[in-house]
Amino acid sequence: MKNLLLFLSRNSSWFIALLYLLISFSLVVRNNNYQHSVWLNSSNKVIASTLAISGKVASYFSLQEVNSSLAERNAQLESESLLLREKILKMELDQASKNDTTYNDNVKYEFIPAQVINNSVNQTQNYITINRGRADGVRIDMGVVDAKGLVGIVAGVSEHYSVVISLLNTKLRFSCKIKDDSYFGSLTWDGKSPNYAKLEELPRHVIFNQGDTVVTSGYSTIFPEGIMVGRVDSEEANSNSNFYTLKVELSTNFYGLREVRIIKNNLADEQKQLEEDTRNR
Repeated sequence: MKNLLLFLSRNSSWFIALLYLLISFSLVVRNNNYQHSVWLNSSNKVIASTLAISGKVASYFSLQEVNSSLAERNAQLESESLLLREKILKMELDQASKNDTTYNDNVKYEFIPAQVINNSVNQTQNYITINRGRADGVRIDMGVVDAKGLVGIVAGVSEHYSVVISLLNTKLRFSCKIKDDSYFGSLTWDGKSPNYAKLEELPRHVIFNQGDTVVTSGYSTIFPEGIMVGRVDSEEANSNSNFYTLKVELSTNFYGLREVRIIKNNLADEQKQLEEDTRNR
């Protein structure tokens, strides 16, 4: 306190001069129309800029809520899209037999939105942790996608969290194909670039071009047919003359992975049980 008083005492002339300056400025602004107008315009600009910055800050902090809402809406739309695709296919198959009325309206696939809370891309066996678990209906062996394409498969589940084996994992193989073609191969990751994978064991008679879309084949209970995987980049040298090996540029950006969706196949258990019973006969 003593030092403060000493400081004010030593610099009192400066404070008095500043006070006089403020009083003079106030008198000039109040008693002269031009200066008063300039002051009002300047202050309004400052206030407007401050409010604009405040609005941007508020918008930024509300983005998380908006993103969550959009993720839920996207999951709903994907479920409706798959249901519509199944209905169209069923109608086409049943048209010849005039049996359209027997279609079952049960939704085969549902999507559970989730957020990525941990992710790795620089290992040969990468994993992803998401904030949905058993309480949200997540089970082991469910497929995971994001807005751009294939992400991985659920490998471990707790009450509120799940661990996903990333597509960037040398242990995984996915059944994939060139879009609009019925022949399929195995998609694998070689542990190198997180932007590319390989589509192996693709029959030689398959016709493809650079830039063609690669999608899931649908030959499993995990992923429906047509989930985006990436695009053909080039053909790789292959000692087996009966098959192609294609380099595929992945559509999913694993570095920026934030929002994902877990695919729930409501008929998976029925299909697995039937296949198991048939094999055991």
